[in-house]
Amino acid sequence: MTRPGRRLPSPRAFLFRAIFLLYSSSVPSLLPVLLISFSVAPAASVPASFEAIARQADAARSQDRVQDAIRLYRKGTHLRPSWTEGWWYLGSLLYDQDRFPEAANAFQRLLATTSHRGPAHAFLGLCEYEAGKYDDALEQFRAWAETGWPATPQLRDVAVFHFALLLTRDGKFVESLYLMAPLASRLGDNAELSEAMGLASLRMPNLPENYPPDRRERIWLAGKAALYAAQSPAAFDQADEFAARLEERYPAQPEVHFFRATLYGFEGKKLEAEREYRQELRIAPNDVPSLVALAALDLEKAEVAEAGNLARQAAGADPKNAEAHHLLGRVLFANGDLRASASELEMAKRLAPDSPLIRSHLAMVYTKLGRTQEAKAESATFLTLKRKEEIMASPKDRLGEVREKAR
Repeated sequence: MTRPGRRLPSPRAFLFRAIFLLYSSSVPSLLPVLLISFSVAPAASVPASFEAIARQADAARSQDRVQDAIRLYRKGTHLRPSWTEGWWYLGSLLYDQDRFPEAANAFQRLLATTSHRGPAHAFLGLCEYEAGKYDDALEQFRAWAETGWPATPQLRDVAVFHFALLLTRDGKFVESLYLMAPLASRLGDNAELSEAMGLASLRMPNLPENYPPDRRERIWLAGKAALYAAQSPAAFDQADEFAARLEERYPAQPEVHFFRATLYGFEGKKLEAEREYRQELRIAPNDVPSLVALAALDLEKAEVAEAGNLARQAAGADPKNAEAHHLLGRVLFANGDLRASASELEMAKRLAPDSPLIRSHLAMVYTKLGRTQEAKAESATFLTLKRKEEIMASPKDRLGEVREKAR
């Protein structure tokens, strides 16, 4: 694992050793199957030379004869397309040679030949990222998360980091920061992580290698503030120091006051957060996230009329913003306008069908309207989505659990 102050490792730097660790510990139940397959496969259907080729491939890999190993693993997987171990090592060797499309193909074949799909999704996501196929990589990381984040600690840190980068690129800034926060507490003052957190904090849908150079200082200051805030409450003073420097140097730039407000909110300083959101609106009057955040603060204070005005402004500025419709639905519910509330929440559901909170509030409105069956359906969907959200949002270290079960 990367230590505080050191660079986050690139995927290639750890991939080969992580392959071995993952194969020998995280997926222990697969090895007996592979060993049995070497000895009991029908001679009539598999050429007799397969076992010899498999041994030669493993020997070449262990002796760092990379090209020989690639050639032999190719030959072995051609003879036995279900050879899971062969696809695994072929993918890792090709990746280590920067042959990303070929490596991706090997991991795709691996996914097709084994039910142990979680780690393979993570590795394939890293391959696709290196090949510049960012949408495909994001899909693989999501699939990995849905299987429960199985991985060695090294793989998990690097894959989660690249997953977060792609969420930032996709405009999912809050989700990106949520994933990076645990890395900040473990890795400490890490330059690559700070840069990535700065991009997400300033809502810039860029990867670290392609943002405008003139924004470097802004990103650095925001990233340092976000990194310290994520480490522990004891580091809030350091976070505020960098955020204050950011605001002092760039007081008229969009996103700066929004970030400062978000940081204050994270620290529980609601009055300061409200002040900064309003400052952001002076610079960008229709900034929807600031409007939504202010509306939520007003609703919390039971200032329903002002919350409604802000929520309507947000929904008008961005009719496809699910949270604006969600918040407006909550305001209408608080006012007792149940039918209008249901209409807004139904719109929010169409825009964000996977949001458990929207389903929960819609169930409440349906209950008040006497639409019992629909309320039950929304409550059931809420529970399903909540369980899924907990899996997606909580990458856990399962390696110890796997080793315990293997004993």
